[in-house]
Order: sequence, then structure tokens, then C-alpha cells
Amino acid sequence: MKFLLILFCEFILEMNSGDQENNDDFDQQQCVPLFIAAPMVRYSKLPFRRLVKNYGCDIVYTPMIYADCFIKSEKCRAVEFVPSEGDFPIVQFAAKNAEDFAGAAELVYGHCQGIDLNCGCPKRDVRSEGFGSKLLDDPQLIFDIVRQCRRRISDENFSISIKIRLKKSLEETVDLCRKAEYAGISHITVHARTVEQRNEPPNYDSIATIKQALNIPVFANGNCKTRLEALNISKLTKADGVMAANGLLENPAMFAGYLKTPKRCVLNWLEMEKEENLSFEYFHQILVFMLRSSLPKEKRNIFNCLKNSNDVRNFLKEFYLIIFICYLLHFLLLLQCKNLRTA
Repeated sequence: MKFLLILFCEFILEMNSGDQENNDDFDQQQCVPLFIAAPMVRYSKLPFRRLVKNYGCDIVYTPMIYADCFIKSEKCRAVEFVPSEGDFPIVQFAAKNAEDFAGAAELVYGHCQGIDLNCGCPKRDVRSEGFGSKLLDDPQLIFDIVRQCRRRISDENFSISIKIRLKKSLEETVDLCRKAEYAGISHITVHARTVEQRNEPPNYDSIATIKQALNIPVFANGNCKTRLEALNISKLTKADGVMAANGLLENPAMFAGYLKTPKRCVLNWLEMEKEENLSFEYFHQILVFMLRSSLPKEKRNIFNCLKNSNDVRNFLKEFYLIIFICYLLHFLLLLQCKNLRTA
């Protein structure tokens, strides 16, 4: 029945938006930063980019793509990035020489907002090949890569950027950023942790120092899980934009102010699965993230083991019907109490 009348109008519009943030503490004089979806391997593909754009994301990144493979392989290009109407992301490349980065840039020029050089991935296999955060050891190489790319694509409306992590020395980090600015980057994204740090609190003060030292936009990245957190990070660092990764996976509507994934967002993803013929693995994994905070542990264990999209849809119909009945009983109880008080 049209998915239970579109989940009874998304449970009366999420019970009048009770799951949205209260921004009373936000300084209304503060400029709202750009809201940015991070490059996420396997996840920030076209369908997910479209989803988060519907919920307040201003800029979206592709997953990291190896520039050399992108240049050499038509199959790689077909899998990793195909121009699509309405999709104008920043394409992130992993490269360790100027020729590969510039060559990949020329292939996507005109089909995206810009390109980004990954200088922050801390994964051992990426670093061992000379990519990602390994580039932080050689600021001159970063300079050369950016400079050659900017010489080959001089269009100022086409952004060339880098995404970094903090070096152990803040002074060295600032020097690297200044050098990249001089090479011609349009903006820089700074993850507020070093390569070695994983779960430590982000060092936002370092981003504030970097922002003060540069004359280009700076995007702050690290541990942002809600819209209000993004606003506070921007206020603390003076960053021009705030980037989120895991926070958006768990709640693609976070930048729209929702504290957890709204049912409308889940329905949007179900519609995309049908319209765009998503692989079940990808479709299911995104839902696993999205529903993590909504499903009780027992239900979550069942959902995570489902094997096809029909089972997913049936599971959600049953689960949401139970929740809706609970909402309805709660509403009727409140109504009865109100009638008793006025009788």
C-alpha cells in the first residue's frame, strides 16, 4: 500500500520535526560555513552524492581515484567517474607525480567543480606506494604537482585543492600550506589529526592557526557528527567550510539539522536503489550505516545479515509498522489524558 502511505507521511513529518536540532545557541551573526561531504572510498559514489546534496551539502567529493589508473584504463574511468547531469563534484585523485595528476585533471575538466590531491590518507598500503599522507614528507613534490596542474589548466573557476593531515610540527604544517597556496591551490582541507592519530580528539586550534596564515579558503575536517557541531567548528577555527565523513554515512541529512536519519531519507535511498539499479552490497551497506542509531541491537544484527533488496524492504516495512503503531498508541494515550483533564 505505497509503502504504508509513505510511512504515514513519514510519521507526521517526524512528529513535527522533533528529531531536528535546536540551534538557539548558534550566533546568528556568524556566517554559515560551506557544508561538505568528504571523499570516502567505496561510499561517496554518485548515488550517495545525490542523496546528501538533497539534504544541505554544498560541495561533494568523489572517492579517491588513482590518477595513473584513471589515465591508462577506460574501464577504470567508467567505474570511478562518469559525467552525470546534476553531478558536479570535486574529483579526488591519488598521485605521486605531476604528470599523472595533471593528466587526470585534463580528463575530468569541464565535468566537475575541480580536482583534489589526496595528501592525507593514512592507510599503510596507500603510504607504502608513495600516495596519500606520504606526500606530506615532501612539500616540494606537492608544490610541483599543484604548480604543473595549474599551468596546464589555468581556468580560475576550476578548483585545484589538496587535502592534508597535520604534521607533527604545526610550524611545518603551516609552511607546507603556504607553499601549496603559492603553487596555486584554490582551497585546502585540513584533517585536524596527524597520520598517527586515530581516535584522539581533533586539534581544531591548529586549523585556526592555519586559517590565519593563509589567504585562501580553508575547510576543517575531523569528527563532525551534527550540523550544530559544524557551526561550532567553523566558529572555533574560522574555517570557510566544514567537511564530514562518518557523520554523513550515519546520517546523510545531518547538515539539514536532523539528529538521526529521517525516514524520508531512508525512503529516498530505497527509491534510488530502484531507479539507478544499485548493487545490493552498496545499497545495503549505506543503509547499515544510516540505521545504526535507529535499530535495536537484535534488529540490527538481523538487518546486517540480509541478502537481497526484497528482504530489506520487507524488514523495513515490518519495523516501521511496529514503530508507527507505538507512535499511534502514544498519541491516543496523550489524547485520552487531555480529554480526562478537560472533562
